[in-house]
Amino acid sequence: MTDETAAADGGLTAEEQDVIDEIDEENVDFLRLQFTDILGTVKNVSVPASQAEKAFTEGIYFDGSSIDGFVRIQESDMRLDPDPSTFAVLPWRNGDDNGGAAARLICDVIDTSTGEPFSGDPRGVLKDAIARAEEMGYDVNMAPEPEFFLFEEDEEGRATTKTNDAGGYFDLAPKDLASDVRRDIIYGLESMGFDIEASHHEVAQGQHEINFTYDDALSTADNVATFRAVVRAIAAEHDLHATFMPKPIARINGSGMHTHMSLFKDGENAFHDDDDEFNLSDTAKSYVAGILDHAPAITAVANPTVNSYKRLVPGYEAPVYVAWSDRNRSALIRKPAARVPAASRIELRSPDPSCNPYLAFAAMIHAGLDGIERDLDCPDPVRENIYEFDEGKREEYGITTLPSNLGEAVDALEADETIQSALGDHVTEKFIEAKSQEFGEYIVEVSEWELDRYLEKF
Repeated sequence: MTDETAAADGGLTAEEQDVIDEIDEENVDFLRLQFTDILGTVKNVSVPASQAEKAFTEGIYFDGSSIDGFVRIQESDMRLDPDPSTFAVLPWRNGDDNGGAAARLICDVIDTSTGEPFSGDPRGVLKDAIARAEEMGYDVNMAPEPEFFLFEEDEEGRATTKTNDAGGYFDLAPKDLASDVRRDIIYGLESMGFDIEASHHEVAQGQHEINFTYDDALSTADNVATFRAVVRAIAAEHDLHATFMPKPIARINGSGMHTHMSLFKDGENAFHDDDDEFNLSDTAKSYVAGILDHAPAITAVANPTVNSYKRLVPGYEAPVYVAWSDRNRSALIRKPAARVPAASRIELRSPDPSCNPYLAFAAMIHAGLDGIERDLDCPDPVRENIYEFDEGKREEYGITTLPSNLGEAVDALEADETIQSALGDHVTEKFIEAKSQEFGEYIVEVSEWELDRYLEKF
């Protein structure tokens, strides 16, 4: 009997049975059925491990109206369908696990009224983007570089903004006091199947980066969601608070999530061309042109918080200028050096780790594919430091800037049909609604900076 026949008959596929066997071998007591809401917050339904077979054959039902951006109360029934390829034992203990292990399965969300994938499921949105690429003959690979801060906790266990070290870029102990924490995080990630390439202290005090290897776009988005959960949980075991907030401390570098991308066709890197000055194919250049063309709208999705725009300012290594380069990091897109053809890729430097990776990756993929479909011409690379350009020189080079705040970014999304299509009608509507509300609440607030500057002056 094939896996497909087994599934149709209500039985377990071979991959699902392997998961059941591993649950027994690893003494797993609880399963966390994981999914994300539209804003990128990881949600989970916890079930006893004895319910694993039911989860695979029937799914687990939940109330979708209780999840931000999903559905209204009168259309609330949703089903979680676990993806057996995402099974992993969690590398930390939880209070309800009774001494046994806990494991997670990432799920797809199904609309029970139709039996079809729910249009508001971010993982489904990314699957649709990948399907579009496959229809054009491409496989999409991605590799993000999520940065994070480690802060001390106060006496009551609440997060502070006091960093636990005074380290800088690539520093060693004793300045880098978090090296043991990073080591434990890496051990935890590796136990969940991650292939870690490198880890190091970042530029700012208390800031860190752990890089994992290239993978297909869906696996990579799953990995980002998992990465954030693992980092937070293991940091908490060290009495530290890990945050992926883009700019938690003023006037120092913020945390980004530079994202590397490439397309493969028939097993070959479609971005590579030996005969090109930059080793980039025409396909790659059109993909770059598509990203540049849709950059303002992508920013709403890849930089989705008010705080994101405290990072996207000149002077702190974050890109704000819509251009590309093979040399410097002041441009939005960089072409990293590659020793072998398979490693040719582009790097989008604007995303930050507060984004929903499924939606952000979907927006990037659709933008790049739109550039290929329209055969867009890629502008010349800018090899000079754009941060040193005045406004006149930027105009001369045709360099525009990313949105300066969340409100402008949402306006750009509302004007971009391609990125709206990438997200789908449901996600677009709910995302714009949520982010417009967030920006509206922000602009009516009065900050301590304003009080300190103006209260006694006027």
